[in-house]
Amino acid sequence: MGRAVTVATCALNQWALDFEGNLERIVRSIDIAKSKGARYRLGPELEICGYGCSDHYYESDTLLHSFQVLEKLLESPATQDIICDVGMPVLHRNVRYNCRVIFLNKKILLIRPKISLANAGNYRELRWFTPWSKARHVEEYFLPRIIQEVTGQETVPFGDAVLATKDTCLGAEICEELWAPNSPHIEMGLDGVEIFTNSSGSHHVLRKAHARVDLVNSATAKNGGIYILANQKGCDGDRLYYDGCAMISMNGETVAQGSQFSLDDVEVLVATLDLEDVRSYRAEISSRNLAASKVNPYPRVKVNFALSCPDDVAVPTCVPIQWRHHSPEEEISLGPACWLWDYLRRSKQAGFLLPLSGGIDSSATACIVYSMCNQVCLAVKNGNADVLADARRIVNDDTYTPEDPREFCKRVFTTCYMASENSSQDTCNRAKLLAEQIGSYHINLNIDVAVKAVVGIFSVVTGQTPRFSVHGGSSRESLALQNVQARIRMVLAYLFAQLTLWARGMPGGLLVLGSANVDESLRGYLTKYDCSSADINPIGGISKTDLKNFIQYCIENFQLTALRSIMSAPPTAELEPLVDGQVAQTDEADMGMTYAELSIYGKLRKIAKAGPYSMFCKLINMWKDICTPREVASKVKHFFRMYSVNRHKMTTLTPSYHAENYSPDDNRFDLRPFLYNTSWSWQFRCIDRQVNAL
Repeated sequence: MGRAVTVATCALNQWALDFEGNLERIVRSIDIAKSKGARYRLGPELEICGYGCSDHYYESDTLLHSFQVLEKLLESPATQDIICDVGMPVLHRNVRYNCRVIFLNKKILLIRPKISLANAGNYRELRWFTPWSKARHVEEYFLPRIIQEVTGQETVPFGDAVLATKDTCLGAEICEELWAPNSPHIEMGLDGVEIFTNSSGSHHVLRKAHARVDLVNSATAKNGGIYILANQKGCDGDRLYYDGCAMISMNGETVAQGSQFSLDDVEVLVATLDLEDVRSYRAEISSRNLAASKVNPYPRVKVNFALSCPDDVAVPTCVPIQWRHHSPEEEISLGPACWLWDYLRRSKQAGFLLPLSGGIDSSATACIVYSMCNQVCLAVKNGNADVLADARRIVNDDTYTPEDPREFCKRVFTTCYMASENSSQDTCNRAKLLAEQIGSYHINLNIDVAVKAVVGIFSVVTGQTPRFSVHGGSSRESLALQNVQARIRMVLAYLFAQLTLWARGMPGGLLVLGSANVDESLRGYLTKYDCSSADINPIGGISKTDLKNFIQYCIENFQLTALRSIMSAPPTAELEPLVDGQVAQTDEADMGMTYAELSIYGKLRKIAKAGPYSMFCKLINMWKDICTPREVASKVKHFFRMYSVNRHKMTTLTPSYHAENYSPDDNRFDLRPFLYNTSWSWQFRCIDRQVNAL
């Protein structure tokens, strides 16, 4: 009868503007799909050029090279006898669109432009593309000559249409359209489309995967049908990690699940599904059928091809599975680790250097690098030739095979404890023990000579010698002395990153890792151009609360017992003098707020879009059992003063892995002024009036 269709979707680790590498990964995915019997293959959004091209989309070169790659795909034997659905930018009548190009046997069937563009948070698609606003309308697209010579076509359909094969009907969605309130799959399903496809460029955020899965399953739960989702994976050149999760769903249930985090550059999912299951599911939903009888039909592009075989009664079909979600601690362990690996291999550096203070943040960063080493060893053990080749190039040894995470860590990871006269022996011991347990190459050094030299220059020039508060100095003197220590650590970190391998007789340089968490960045509790200034920061989008839970996860799963004492110690910068050999300075006392409070402020400021007055109004109810309105007002005012005074630090914030929706990243995600009127006079008066009324 021709009822069992075999379809494939994939997650590809594409890289912006890496046309050669992107082409190779696309062809490899098509080869795998065909080898598993698939008759249709779906790829991620803008996979030909890579999703993160940003302002390179303005360049005609990006369009030209995309068509050159399309030419290679059309000519490739791999693309014969399988419908291929690829993503690329297309200029139609001088307007640039984000498109799917669907082709079969050297003929382009349809170019389908994106209808709903992603333009919130990290997404800026309206900057580069125009949405297709002509519903159910198709125009002629004149192909470039290089494509005409391959296809023999002068024009092809361009617009909002669906494909009608000999056995079924397919309709495309592109990423954001699934999240839109008026998703195209609703009307397409009513018009008889049985297979919906979605090519995505969706990035990882902690606790987000379930929302994507729920949307895909709900798309076919009410309307019936098969839903196929492809997604990019990996770091394609910026702060985002695209987290795969390719999936296939039918009638509201998942039938195939791809990995969320892995080092595989190409992952292909294939499923065989019975179209009669879709038809029988829809047949008994009377409300759907009544709506379908009134729907405005889509233009159909007829395709003389079938996704099924005539004699398929005995072909086994896929059954529903239970989606397995990662815990937030697992996400922190895996997502930033994969991001670091992509950054390391693509930057062609020889490893990482981390200033390891013995506190929670730098220790969590060290654990993420250790997790990366663990993932590399697992991938090599599972036969991943790409990872093995990258590992050998990084360590400069063509015969090397990473088998033990600790041994690999020793080769690619250098940790450095930078002591001063204000450092305690406890933090030194904690850093040393953790370095031993993860296997990093560990350096102990003392920065006092450099600090005294810098302060000495100031004293020679001005005749004044600044002192710490505990020695009778002012708060200005004390803060300046703390900042000198912090900034010298940054200078030394880069010096050792450049020359440590040289001193050890090894080639290459190291990337410097930062370890400021999202809450400290929001509050501005860091020295501008201190060790928070680095090449990249894997924890810059993660809260202190989540990092503590991650540390506990590492104790249990990696048996890193050194983390127990790190967990129990109060967070401290160790920049002020010790008292009787013990640390007297703590982060929360310095900040005037707890990390738990900071997370709440961050979520209200960014996610709930709350200014000072709205935040106060929300918190007097949230904290009514623990704070008076006057205390809440005082806390809110203090937060906004500190946030606005320190906002300028976000303009130079180290590029960080994006993991949290209240990130203060000034580059693209959280666009705000960095010169504020820090008195907030009008806003604070509104709060005061409300306090007095209460």
